[in-house]
Amino acid sequence: MNRNSYEAGIGAVITVNSRKYDNVIRRTWTGGLVSYTDELVVLVGRFEDDVKHNDLGQIKKGTVSFEHFWPARWYNIFRFHEPDGALKAYYCNVTMPPVIENGTIDFIDLDIDVVVWPDISYEVVDRDDFEENSIKYGYPDHLKTAAEAAVKELIGLIGSGQLPQPESSAN
Repeated sequence: MNRNSYEAGIGAVITVNSRKYDNVIRRTWTGGLVSYTDELVVLVGRFEDDVKHNDLGQIKKGTVSFEHFWPARWYNIFRFHEPDGALKAYYCNVTMPPVIENGTIDFIDLDIDVVVWPDISYEVVDRDDFEENSIKYGYPDHLKTAAEAAVKELIGLIGSGQLPQPESSAN
């Protein structure tokens, strides 16, 4: 990670770009910088409108998202809190490792996601999208292997209670 990217420091507005394998941006949003090290960048954002999400259901206006990006990992983890502060869910995106520089976080979303509910039950979702895009974009074998390893690593984090917690954004 380029530390010079964060000269403005904590609270700086960071742009996040979620791309497909062909490098086309699928979604863009901004978040405020909560913390950063060479191993982890944490952002916070707040939903300005109600959103209907395929996996999470209704996301209410005022929902807060803590977004964890590791430069060397094949996933990111978002921790959603309801407007009243209650944990809504964790949303774990299987991705290629992000590029973090110049006030921007760019990552290639590989579609497989793991949703973790407050009771720590979880679902692996969107494998069908991964399979379709694997064919559409011609994912190489090493990418498919890395994506499956990321799913296993996420399930391990869930089972060992190592998902990022509010008390410590450095997990």
